[in-house]
Amino acid sequence: MRAMRRLLLLACAIVFLDTTFYAAMTPLLPHFEDEFDLSKTGAGVLAAAYPAGTFIGALPFGYLAAKWGVRATAVFGLLLMSAASFAFAVADSIVLLDAARFVQGLAGAASWAGAMAWVAGAAPRERRGEMIGTTMGAAIAGALAGPALGALAAAVEIAPTFSAIGVLGILLAAIALTMEPAAPEGTSTPRELLAALADSRVAGGMWLIAVPGLVFGTIGVLAPLRLDDLGVGAAVIGAAWLGAALLETGVSPLVGRVSDRRGRLFPCLIGLAAGTVLMLLFPWPEQAWALIALVILAAPLIGTLWAPSMAMLSDGAEALGIAQGFAFALSNLGWSIGQTAGAAGSARLADATSDAVPYLLLSGLCLATFLVLARARRTSPILT
Repeated sequence: MRAMRRLLLLACAIVFLDTTFYAAMTPLLPHFEDEFDLSKTGAGVLAAAYPAGTFIGALPFGYLAAKWGVRATAVFGLLLMSAASFAFAVADSIVLLDAARFVQGLAGAASWAGAMAWVAGAAPRERRGEMIGTTMGAAIAGALAGPALGALAAAVEIAPTFSAIGVLGILLAAIALTMEPAAPEGTSTPRELLAALADSRVAGGMWLIAVPGLVFGTIGVLAPLRLDDLGVGAAVIGAAWLGAALLETGVSPLVGRVSDRRGRLFPCLIGLAAGTVLMLLFPWPEQAWALIALVILAAPLIGTLWAPSMAMLSDGAEALGIAQGFAFALSNLGWSIGQTAGAAGSARLADATSDAVPYLLLSGLCLATFLVLARARRTSPILT
């Protein structure tokens, strides 16, 4: 039990640090927009570089987690993240910034596949949702700290701020090397992976991870740029995302526990209903306080999708005999597809039309998914 607690703390620290670097971009987007004269599309590309790297790295690092073992994969991811942090700290062009964010996304694919699979493989099945929810709570706490860090970097200097993240990544890698490694689970064949995608728990889990990725990717680009237009500075933007993530951090472990007791789909339906309503409201605020309120509400409500969808995917992989490293590779894949499309695709669509169009399309997507899931909950016991 003590070893499990140490492992959970380590995994929480890894995902916290990774999401801190990722979320630090939110209040910095207006700064880089001004410094490099970026369009909304250019800002979207910068925001999407990280999830694009995760998309490319998801399956290769899932394979390595199964072949090398989860500890080695997590350590590699941490060291690569540190290198990307140092590069981001000294980058003096938008091309270098995009490249550093892309490499950090690759690193995130490795560290998340290693850390999350390490926890899921060690946790008892009846507490898996709770353990994943706790780890996700730490990730969300990183999303909480990230905007504050970005606001600090905008107010002080970017180089020392992000260099410090690189140093912390190296320290965590050293701590991980002192932990007892889990035995590699072994790789799966391409045929087994394709069969896994046909399983309703795996495919459903991936989709339910992609949906909040789409939503938060869109909000993460369009909302800070809109707040900047309304005269809000980086410090206030950072504070808004900090408050949102603070609420989501407290909710995530509770949602994981509910999914263990009430089934994986029950909390997902709540998140989808919230997404349907909130996306209808996002295009219309003309006052900064109203948009900030929506951001703060969206995080804990739509964030109820994360823990149960990941646990559902993990359950399906276990039932099929697929390594947990691959399960979280598929989780990374679902998130990165959603986040990349949300950040870059929604920004491009907003440039061509207006901010209302991507928000309203996402409302329809959440509603359609809610209806399909509600029917599945009645007719497919395996998903509950």
